[in-house]
Amino acid sequence: MTPEMPHEECGIVAVYNHSEAAKLTYLGLYALQHRGQESAGIVSSDGECLHSHKGRGLVADIFTQEALRALPGNSAIGHVRYSTTGSSVAANAQPISAIYKGGALAIAHNGNITNADDLRAELQDRGAIFQTTTDTEILVHLIAQAGPQDFDEALFMSLMRMRGAYSLLVARPNRIIALKDPRGFRPLCFGKLDEGYVVASESCAFDIMNAQYLRELAPGEILSFADGAVKAYKPFPPAEQAFCIFEYIYFSRPDSMAHSRSISELRHRLGEQLAEEHPAGADVVIAVPDSSTSATVGYAQRSGITYDIGLIRSHYVGRTFIEPDQSIRDFGARIKYNPVRSVLEGRRVVVVDDSIVRGTTSRKIVNLLRGAGAREVHFRVSAPPWRNPCYFGVDTPERGKLLAAKLGGVEDMRKFIGADSLGFISIEGLLRAMPKTLSYCMACFTGKYPNGQKPQGEYNKEILEVIAK
Repeated sequence: MTPEMPHEECGIVAVYNHSEAAKLTYLGLYALQHRGQESAGIVSSDGECLHSHKGRGLVADIFTQEALRALPGNSAIGHVRYSTTGSSVAANAQPISAIYKGGALAIAHNGNITNADDLRAELQDRGAIFQTTTDTEILVHLIAQAGPQDFDEALFMSLMRMRGAYSLLVARPNRIIALKDPRGFRPLCFGKLDEGYVVASESCAFDIMNAQYLRELAPGEILSFADGAVKAYKPFPPAEQAFCIFEYIYFSRPDSMAHSRSISELRHRLGEQLAEEHPAGADVVIAVPDSSTSATVGYAQRSGITYDIGLIRSHYVGRTFIEPDQSIRDFGARIKYNPVRSVLEGRRVVVVDDSIVRGTTSRKIVNLLRGAGAREVHFRVSAPPWRNPCYFGVDTPERGKLLAAKLGGVEDMRKFIGADSLGFISIEGLLRAMPKTLSYCMACFTGKYPNGQKPQGEYNKEILEVIAK
């Protein structure tokens, strides 16, 4: 099914050196459920063996008390999945576990390997038998076939063959490894919990564990957790940084931190910038809940227009539902959003959203607002027009199904969704609101894709940081 909104691939969590590692990993996955709802899994380590439990569905449904009791040990990694590479089947649930000549390992991955098809074909020609259709399993086979090197070198040599985006957790019986690709496409942060450590895609996973957020992993950084301590390495050759800017616009929870900055604060600034670039004569500003709320508040405060709640979102809509006959117009939007007539009737309304992908939901929202009595509807978007598909871990339609690519001009897009006016934040305005310490991947807006080929280089074993027990 072609998505109306872009979807991130997954979320990952690790807990090291804590007596309730599996339970805490479960809580972290629960906080990251927005990053994937198709499947979830946890692999724990008791120091000698890896123990796994995973399945399709939501975190709370998969992990019963009995399932968590079957995950012993002081270390664990976990994963929630939304598929981009590989179909949505039970076999593709992560973490992926294996036993090979070098011992047992498990891998949890957020991202997308752009040369996965070529690597898979090469490995199959050499006799590899794949159990899943995910790109993550390719890394398992590359490590197993890397030769007699120690595990760290085998991992590094395997990663150097992979192009694209990856934030990874690797579990061994006696250690956990966390790492980001040299361009740093996808997020991964690091924290402290009692005498142990935690790693997660977003810091909101730390909050539910009552863990301390320390920092974001740098591009190309590896954290190795063993013997009660953590060591940080940067073994990769330098590469141009390309952090996914849509993590800040939409994917990450607003209560998460991003490189020590509040996601909610960044989105508030996007709304302020949007109000400067695209003012509107209106009586009320409303959000398309929930991800655009912070930007909407920023728009309202900068514009001086009253903010109110004009759409109520149902949080109990499943991924599938029985749709009635076409007699109920815009049913897909109605089951998710309900307009508040007292806020909208007879008023000029600015509605703020974080993106327009295919445009069909935007059009349905405009229809809902007009049906509730809105006199005018001015649509504002806190991202530039989405013109290009993503190949680095975001599930988006092919280019011909993206409204901005199909129609081109903003005026044609305005006519399609039926708004009185339509305004997108500019690329320049977007960057003005973002942290200046990062370089971003904005290929979805600009069409300029980062070069996926990483520079060649030797494995650098230099320890950048040691955090003692």
